[in-house]
Amino acid sequence: MKPETIAIHAGNHVDETSKAVIQPIILSTTFERAADGTFPGGHIYSRSSNPNRALLENVIAKLEGGVEAAAFSSGNAAGMSVFQSLPPGTHIIAPDDMYHGLRNQLKNLFTGILTFDFIDVNDPETLQSYIRPETSIIWIETPSNPLLKLTDIKKVVAIAKARGIKVVCDNTFATPICQQPLALGADIVMHSTTKYFGGHSDLMGGALITKEKSDWWLKIRQVQEMGGAIPSPMDCYMLTRSIKTLPYRVRGHVHNAQLLAEYLEQHPKVEQVMYPGLTSHPQHAIAKEQMTAFGGMLSFTLKDGQDEARRVINGLKLFTKATSLGGVESLIEHRATVEGPDTKTPFNLLRVSVGLEHIDDLIEDMEQALR
Repeated sequence: MKPETIAIHAGNHVDETSKAVIQPIILSTTFERAADGTFPGGHIYSRSSNPNRALLENVIAKLEGGVEAAAFSSGNAAGMSVFQSLPPGTHIIAPDDMYHGLRNQLKNLFTGILTFDFIDVNDPETLQSYIRPETSIIWIETPSNPLLKLTDIKKVVAIAKARGIKVVCDNTFATPICQQPLALGADIVMHSTTKYFGGHSDLMGGALITKEKSDWWLKIRQVQEMGGAIPSPMDCYMLTRSIKTLPYRVRGHVHNAQLLAEYLEQHPKVEQVMYPGLTSHPQHAIAKEQMTAFGGMLSFTLKDGQDEARRVINGLKLFTKATSLGGVESLIEHRATVEGPDTKTPFNLLRVSVGLEHIDDLIEDMEQALR
């Protein structure tokens, strides 16, 4: 089935009792046993499984082309479950521009338990030079947050597989509508479902999707169940509901982002625009090779520095000054101040989550703010 059909049907079933076309919300934390002690409904306790979560995990797995998904209460919880599943002493290689929330997890929570290096994973020689006997994970994020760098997934996978190393890809910016890392060789895909899956800036969640049910995946499932960082039935229901429009929403985000990026690129006050759909993007060829669309996120820098960036962001009317991304409304953020003192983000950079407003209105608003 195509993504539009999967999004609508893989997370839904007609209720057998009421014949309701849309699945009910099952809030019960526990489920009755049969006379013989079994669980005929397939569920024991909601920390372990819940009907709404099972449907959510099914539709996410199908959209990414995986065999199974695990849903979490946030993207950070999903990423942390990967780290928690690894034996002490494991070495991880991660991008030097890794999402700061997960980077800070490694630095602040896993120091002394795991070892890690943040490097340019796109440089094959550098990547291979950092591989150790205890390296078991190469973490990639493409496009990256907030610099929109691309990682050649196939090249990294080839290096990893030759050494028996697993590849985990944060696919949050791209979504499965724009990019499918499992099909390109990655072992696990991560999402902050708070973003495009939810799409309305009103719920939190995360997910992991696996290519195969390996022993490692079973360990991650164990972390999910025993750790209990799971989404509520209501959040699962709302995410499943939002996913039904995901393919069409992403098309709108991509359309608007491309046109806004082209507008910004020709503006005399703009220094650089970072968007994979622009031919000026240094990795545009990689984007064309591994992405079916270029996403709804872009960043740009201003020639007159940080003060000009603040002036512009405060002059906008339709772009809301807020963190996060993937909602129907356009958001803009001075990213360096969010990431903290060790940020690698330029202080004249603004990150934009391009929403679904009419593109003429977005460009007019940006024009008046820049003027």
